[in-house]
Amino acid sequence: MSRIGRLPIAIPSGVTVNIKDSQVTVKGPKGEITQTFLPVMSIKQAENKLIVERPSDSKENKALHGLTRSILNNMVIGVTKGWDRTLEIVGVGFRAEKSGKNVVLRVGFSHTVEVLPLPGVSLDLDGPNRVKVMGVNKETVGEMAAEIRAIRPPDAYKGKGIRYVGEQVRIKPGKAGKAVGKGK
Repeated sequence: MSRIGRLPIAIPSGVTVNIKDSQVTVKGPKGEITQTFLPVMSIKQAENKLIVERPSDSKENKALHGLTRSILNNMVIGVTKGWDRTLEIVGVGFRAEKSGKNVVLRVGFSHTVEVLPLPGVSLDLDGPNRVKVMGVNKETVGEMAAEIRAIRPPDAYKGKGIRYVGEQVRIKPGKAGKAVGKGK
């Protein structure tokens, strides 16, 4: 069996799970997520646990087993704790400002860039150089963070741009200078 797929998912108190055919709805204190899974995987609720079972040991079913279990676990975590990604803005004069629900970025262009949050995602600022993306769905939080990072990805020579907190940016060496002395 799949090592990840066979693990049961504990359902914390305050979280309700509704399974209808291959559609699962998880509702908790932070919000509600609905996801449709492939019908080959059977999802069962026993007491305070979710169990995912596969019909056979084919390669595709083994892969789907672990995937289905991981997505369900992320849904349960999302409605209880929520998901967040923090982005760091590096560069002289680069900063972010809040404008209602939107975030306005000044990242070295001749114009400002206004970022509209995706549905189910909220944007917050931790100082002028950090943008925090929060939501209940891990997939949409990651997508929103990737869209913001794509506005100005880190430069390979100076390291300026928007990066995830903790992301290691490899800085390339610049052009090698001329050799000492004048050549003949």
